[in-house]
Amino acid sequence: MLSIELSDYPLAICQAAQTIAEIDYELSAMRQLINAFEGRADMLVAANLKLKNESQRRAHRFQLLQFNQEYQKALDLVMQLNTEKTNAIAHLEYLRNQFAVAKLEARLALAQQLAGLETRELIGF
Repeated sequence: MLSIELSDYPLAICQAAQTIAEIDYELSAMRQLINAFEGRADMLVAANLKLKNESQRRAHRFQLLQFNQEYQKALDLVMQLNTEKTNAIAHLEYLRNQFAVAKLEARLALAQQLAGLETRELIGF
């Protein structure tokens, strides 16, 4: 990754955090959609009087959800978004760590400059 200026890190960190928030929003929307699909499947199972026991109801619910392409796409998208979120969190931590290192390097450079000035003053330059 390219090195950025010390003054640019706060904005980059903010943008990385915003990306995580946007992914969280998308995840929330997908979870609501999944819950709606599951609620509909539960309603259909409850209304089916042919199902005699809990095992039959669970199996029928599973079948309903398994063959629902939109439900499967939503599950796939949740997995993809979780991966994106994990990568975004790693990127945010990377930026934070790089910012900390850049600040330390700037302090070291300043300390070395000050030490050089003091040395020159001592020897009369």
